[in-house]
Amino acid sequence: MYQRLLVALDNTKTSRLALDHAAELARLSGATVVLLHVLESFRHVSGFESPKVYAEEVLPRMREKGRQLLDEVAAPLVEQGIDVETVLLEGSDERVAEVIARRAREAGVDLVIMGTHGRRGVNRLLLGSDAEHVARIAHAPVMLVRKAE
Repeated sequence: MYQRLLVALDNTKTSRLALDHAAELARLSGATVVLLHVLESFRHVSGFESPKVYAEEVLPRMREKGRQLLDEVAAPLVEQGIDVETVLLEGSDERVAEVIARRAREAGVDLVIMGTHGRRGVNRLLLGSDAEHVARIAHAPVMLVRKAE
């Protein structure tokens, strides 16, 4: 079955649901779970911060919060005997979806699991979906998990 699962986390309810699915699959298959959090690149931040403020204040806080998120979600999995790897990446000029797909390939995962908001209509058109983009470009199958309506 699966040997390596990658879960992309952004601290939303849907990414936590994706984590729940990954944990269940890992328990059933003995797979390693790779937890990934991607920090947005400077060009995706509000634009109000100067480069110096961003580099000296904003980015270190973002790194700390990202590491806290990964540690928080990894702990219960480790307690259940699941092998876990955590990865914190900083976005570059790529979209977050491209960073996720690249890391999935580099990590040799069998399945990418992501939460999706299930937006429709104008919201979907305007906001797009990193999860759908990953599903289109990833080398491995992608499981999209959304909250039941």
